[in-house]
Amino acid sequence: MTVFANVDLESDPEAHRYIKNEIVTVTFAKLPGEVTSREGPNRYSVGDALITGSTGDGWSVTRARFDAKYLPEPPLVHGQDGKYRNKAIPVLAKQVHTVFAVARSAGGDLLRGRAGDWLMQYAPGDYGIVEDAKFRKVYRLAPTN
Repeated sequence: MTVFANVDLESDPEAHRYIKNEIVTVTFAKLPGEVTSREGPNRYSVGDALITGSTGDGWSVTRARFDAKYLPEPPLVHGQDGKYRNKAIPVLAKQVHTVFAVARSAGGDLLRGRAGDWLMQYAPGDYGIVEDAKFRKVYRLAPTN
């Protein structure tokens, strides 16, 4: 298994910028806990976003990261449980053709990907894994300037 550590997809010629377009269902955690996603554990704190994606998969996002990346679907008010759409912020991604793992952040939960899944870099030191079928459903190449 390939384990990615301190990877920077910015300098990887196989990586490209993509934009996600997905409406998700969100509840805000009232107690700390853990969501087990297909890729591994996602620990969360009080106030973090617990997300169910359009394909039924679940994960958590820290509140600060959620607030920066998601908008409520009208008439919902930001911070209420309900439907949200991600902002059109380009992220780096590359498809990995072997079994692999990556920590969500330094010292964070270790996620495990299957051959064909996508390694995501949301920001320096901020990683994720997206299953190929879901990636193809909700991500598109970002326009180049």
